[in-house]
Amino acid sequence: MRIEDVLRQTAKRLGSKTVLIAGDKRLSYAELDSLSDRLAASLWSQGIMRGDRVLVFMNNCWEATVAIYAILKTGAVFSPINASTKPDKLAYIIENCRARAIITQDKLTLIAVEAIGSSTTCELIVAKRDNEPAQPGTHSFTHMLQVETHPVPHGGIDVDLAMLIYTSGSTGRPKGVMMNHRNIEAAATSITTYVQNLEDDIILNVLPLAFDYGLYQLFMTVRSGATLVLEASFGFPQAIFDVMRREHVTGFPLVPTMAALILQMRDIEPGFLPNLRYITNTAAALPPAHIARLRELFPEVRLYSMYGLTECKRCTYLPPEQLDFRPGSVGIAIPNTEAFVVDDEGRTVEPGNVGELVIRGPHVMQGYWENDEATAQMLRSGPNPWERVLYTGDLFSMDRDGYLYFVGRKDDIIKTRGEKVAPKEVEAVLHSCPGIAEAVVIGVDDPVLGQSIRAIVVLSDLNLTDREIIRHCARNLEDFMVPKSVEFRVSLPKTDTGKVSRRLAAEPQEN
Repeated sequence: MRIEDVLRQTAKRLGSKTVLIAGDKRLSYAELDSLSDRLAASLWSQGIMRGDRVLVFMNNCWEATVAIYAILKTGAVFSPINASTKPDKLAYIIENCRARAIITQDKLTLIAVEAIGSSTTCELIVAKRDNEPAQPGTHSFTHMLQVETHPVPHGGIDVDLAMLIYTSGSTGRPKGVMMNHRNIEAAATSITTYVQNLEDDIILNVLPLAFDYGLYQLFMTVRSGATLVLEASFGFPQAIFDVMRREHVTGFPLVPTMAALILQMRDIEPGFLPNLRYITNTAAALPPAHIARLRELFPEVRLYSMYGLTECKRCTYLPPEQLDFRPGSVGIAIPNTEAFVVDDEGRTVEPGNVGELVIRGPHVMQGYWENDEATAQMLRSGPNPWERVLYTGDLFSMDRDGYLYFVGRKDDIIKTRGEKVAPKEVEAVLHSCPGIAEAVVIGVDDPVLGQSIRAIVVLSDLNLTDREIIRHCARNLEDFMVPKSVEFRVSLPKTDTGKVSRRLAAEPQEN
């Protein structure tokens, strides 16, 4: 099924029910369907057609959700862009996908105008303006919602491209991950199945809609007939908790940086969010110590530890009842998905051995936009000759019951004293050290060791010393895994998706 058709079906069934709460704005399913119909008709009249690429360069706001569904209703492809994206990166994306239009807002319009520059393809800027003066050549988002609705005859089917979502570019230029309607619907169906989303769920989302984890909260909400509470960020946690209590939130997707903020708060008690039913985590694994403390704070809440990547949305989840029995595991393959671990020759490894995780399922991407070389590295022949499976580039082991354990990125492994060290193992020990708020481990070239291990940490206890940290590691790690040096930082650099960036952390710091 096409994604916009899911909205249409739910709107017919639950038209008056609230689908979205964004600040003071509330939209029913019928209103979201009608507004996106109107914007689709306006975009169509401006020449946006089936297969065109349209960027959504907005903060988390109700208009962004309308824009996404409107673009799909024209048969076009939407590409969500993080609102913190700078003009040069935005210009690259515009040229790379030959975008026909960009939908933006307020001060972001200036960045969009600069980024478009001499683009020969991007002819249309649609801008939502609150108190900002109109920019020359832009069309008013508000005015485009006021046209008479008429059907847009795009004739699309569910194997058409729906979304082009650009990776954070941690290894170079960002790549456009191609997802068709069937990919998105398969992923949303699988996740709502194991999280058990229902019509009475009220899901909070502070994650950017440009981040697939945040974006899929919208698709999962609409598919389930639930309600989404959309907030701009988690910058003021107590204010977010007030919203969660007021709106009786039942679902709370978070990332490790959010968990770390919550666990540093001293004025919250167990049970302070009485309606909360589940918490999900992805982007990076939660340290076991953080999982234990979250469970103390939310004793009645189901906590899902998950693993995924943009190229297939989600790979695994750990059923909450397995948290005590599978410490460190990211779980089993999500419904309607197969996961296996292979060696360098593509042969399945024995339980307990380390290899590369491979994913097979209907949610695997179609490839990278116009990048055959990168696509060939990730999508390779599968068990059947007619299909391609996703080689994730991540090292895993699997136990005899099929539960998976993340070891590290293939290119993150530190080689020291002739041994291979997965940074995640050292980081887990660092996170268990009282007084450390955040930690990342890197390898530093060393003429004797090959690479030495350096821990980069952010402290919650400023009295903690490097010697105490190293002693803690020595008590809990094999000797070759103990950091040789500790570097203190005020904060750690993050990617657009909220992960700590190992690459950026390794770059020299300016004094």
